[in-house]
Amino acid sequence: MFGVVRPCKHVLCGSLFEDWMAHLCGLCLTLRAEHGQAARLVTNYDGLLVSVLVEAQAPELSPRRKAGPCALRGMKTAEVVTAKAEGARLAAAASLLLAAGKTRDHVADGDGAYARRL
Repeated sequence: MFGVVRPCKHVLCGSLFEDWMAHLCGLCLTLRAEHGQAARLVTNYDGLLVSVLVEAQAPELSPRRKAGPCALRGMKTAEVVTAKAEGARLAAAASLLLAAGKTRDHVADGDGAYARRL
């Protein structure tokens, strides 16, 4: 089920899309803060949903901060969920677990990057 969740920008109103992006950027920055630059490669929407759901249950657990410019945001700044937020930390762990499972599956199946020996 990796990669099933996708946002529909044409359906989300402006504030909902900004909230979604705050969680996406917050997840990416949390992965960097907790696990290093390379961990940012596993940023995905499936893990992001965990952060959104935690904030829906307890908004006070998702503080925001202003992030600097990012190339993926067109070099714009944005309000993002902080790396200290419980939902962002849980989402980062979920993203890493999903990526590990996906890699293990590719190794077992012998497909993707693991279709042939190096």
